[in-house]
Amino acid sequence: MTEFKSKIKTIEWVDTYSRMVDQTLLPEEFKYVNITGGKQMYDAIKTMIVRGAPAIGVAGAHGVVLYAQELAKENLSRDEFIKQLNEKADFIASSRPTAVNLMWAVAKQKEVINNSSSGIAGIVEELKQKAIQLENEDIEINKKIGDYGAEVVPEGATILTHCNAGALATVGYGTALGVVRSAFAKDPTIQVFADETRPRQQGARITTLELTMDGIPTTLITDGMCSYFMKKGMIDMVVVGADRIAANGDTANKIGTYTVAIAAKYHNVPFYVAAPLSTIDTSIKTGDEIVIEERSHEEVTHINGKIICAPQVNVINPGFDVTPHELITGIITEKGILRPDYKKSIAEVFNQDLSYRCKHY
Repeated sequence: MTEFKSKIKTIEWVDTYSRMVDQTLLPEEFKYVNITGGKQMYDAIKTMIVRGAPAIGVAGAHGVVLYAQELAKENLSRDEFIKQLNEKADFIASSRPTAVNLMWAVAKQKEVINNSSSGIAGIVEELKQKAIQLENEDIEINKKIGDYGAEVVPEGATILTHCNAGALATVGYGTALGVVRSAFAKDPTIQVFADETRPRQQGARITTLELTMDGIPTTLITDGMCSYFMKKGMIDMVVVGADRIAANGDTANKIGTYTVAIAAKYHNVPFYVAAPLSTIDTSIKTGDEIVIEERSHEEVTHINGKIICAPQVNVINPGFDVTPHELITGIITEKGILRPDYKKSIAEVFNQDLSYRCKHY
């Protein structure tokens, strides 16, 4: 199979800083920004300059390095350096509460901090190397997810996506869009329908940008149109990403995903989740335990800075919803496609790969 490569690298460590695409400017402007401090990284994650569960995981790892560099310049003892750096790491991990990859990557960095026998300079270097390792692993993991997922894509399929789980949600290549890229590499008749994904329109702003850059035929639809096209037989399968998956397979993803899953179940359309094992949080039993981020009301009331509703209307803006495991056909990971019973299949894959057993702080 010919390898299909994304042209985008979302985030990377460069010398002493983190370089990332500013996703708040897309699609009008494609611009890289340099993040040089720990608090600046916290703000970049919080304000969604960087977004997507795997990408903010790597950003979190970078943030720990940035804080380590700052603390290394202070006249601290090794013990005080470690104490303060652990506190800064926890602060970075608190920037967004739903996507578990952030907590997972920060926890990996805390393992480096607390298990190192090096001095302060050595710890900083070890953290940098771990962050770079997580970057490189992310791309390879996504390619494996893509190739496993491509195996279940029918010839000439139309794939519906929701939100953006592509190169710009990861270091590169993508999870759900990694499946699309791998499938398109062997079958150029594949096409995509992309939900716009209100209120931040990641599907419209980012997914359509990525796929058209790569020459993959893409049609933009509004969120409320998915069941219409399913009924007409125009959608062959759904592939979405994930921000956190519980031990029983319940999956948190961008708000509106649950609605798509219900429609897919009714119309007998296969519904797949594509995510690395680091997105699976075995410390929680069901999706009821997943913290759902409540975001700014202005994301709903305004578009491009202009109000679109009555000024005094009440607003509720959860950033995510949880799709129950019984609506999910399969979870596509770098270790293969997990199938129901998810409690059993998730436990089995984690028992095979103990490296993912990491405390989420």
